[in-house]
Amino acid sequence: MLNVLTLSSLFPDATRPNFGIFVERQTAALASRPGVEVRVVAPIGLPVWPLARSARFRAQAALPLRETWAGLDVRRPRFVTIPGTGGRFHAPALVRALTPVLDRLRDEAPFDVIDASFFFPDGPAAVALGRRYGVPVSIKARGADIHHWGRAPATRHQVARAAMQANGLLAVSDAMADDVAALGVSRHRIRVHHTGVDQSRFQPVDRAAAKRALGVTGPLILSLGALIPRKGHGVVIDAVARLPGVTLMIAGEGAERAALIARAERAGIAGRVRLLGGVPHAELPPLLGAADVMALASASEGLANAWVESLACGTPIVITPAGGAGDVVTSRVAGRIVEADPGEFAAAIRDVLDQAADPWAVRAVVRDFTWAANAAALHSHLAELVARRR
Repeated sequence: MLNVLTLSSLFPDATRPNFGIFVERQTAALASRPGVEVRVVAPIGLPVWPLARSARFRAQAALPLRETWAGLDVRRPRFVTIPGTGGRFHAPALVRALTPVLDRLRDEAPFDVIDASFFFPDGPAAVALGRRYGVPVSIKARGADIHHWGRAPATRHQVARAAMQANGLLAVSDAMADDVAALGVSRHRIRVHHTGVDQSRFQPVDRAAAKRALGVTGPLILSLGALIPRKGHGVVIDAVARLPGVTLMIAGEGAERAALIARAERAGIAGRVRLLGGVPHAELPPLLGAADVMALASASEGLANAWVESLACGTPIVITPAGGAGDVVTSRVAGRIVEADPGEFAAAIRDVLDQAADPWAVRAVVRDFTWAANAAALHSHLAELVARRR
């Protein structure tokens, strides 16, 4: 029996049901494998008083300390974050909060390995805890955990040190593995571990019927991701302004909502742009299946689940050369990779619309991206770390 402790500050809860949904899926798939026992620790960072009194943080503070989530036994300890410090103290605070929790877990049943599913602050904390409990540690790099925390002055040395001290390293794409190696780690130590997609849920639908259900006529473009500058939704708005008769839907929530509405108004296409807000993950398949193109002008990514889910629904993608773009856009059937420029995006979207690829041919591009394959690879990786330690 392989006893895994999954540590992830990127994990869904009742206040953020879409937050880290891919970590939930990966962990549930691992737990479903014969011979594997998984316990999840999903810490929640709360700022010092009085900021913790805001509605958002009050809701998170009220979450149960332990619950069953997606069939998983999940602990949710709190750790203190200090605004204005650039995250410098996140990892030490996390270690302090987790030590009594993991002491109790170890007393209940020892764990063989710590699987940290996000690089910061989880990675540095996991390395310290791995030493305390005498177990190997694996850390997975996903995107912002390296692109932001691995470059920020207050935390980059912690991230690099954790990468060098971890027993195993995973990355969501080849490009992400190269970014981790740039911290000073041998590239040979890093395994590429692709995400998965529920192929039974994310698959082509009757596109015309799906559009009618949304009240859309003509081509539909979907941009999917948090409303933050890094996702580049503004570029897609400006691109759609150059494509008469095209409707754009943006699914996501965030601080840029008002700015994006204003941008669409300035471009004269407010009537063709719909901001949908946060869309529950369970409701994404028909939305993705309705779209003719999923366009996302990200400044940085690891390997976006939105890319894989779109392709599984038979919807080609137009994306930037960010992160693992080349791991999924492996042919023109899958879409186009272009720079984050409105003119280039408009041309690429028009080209994909004219191509009118068979949705099932598009879906075939990601046929190997399954949660079963993801879990099998993770199981093998963690078991190898444990065997090597023994």
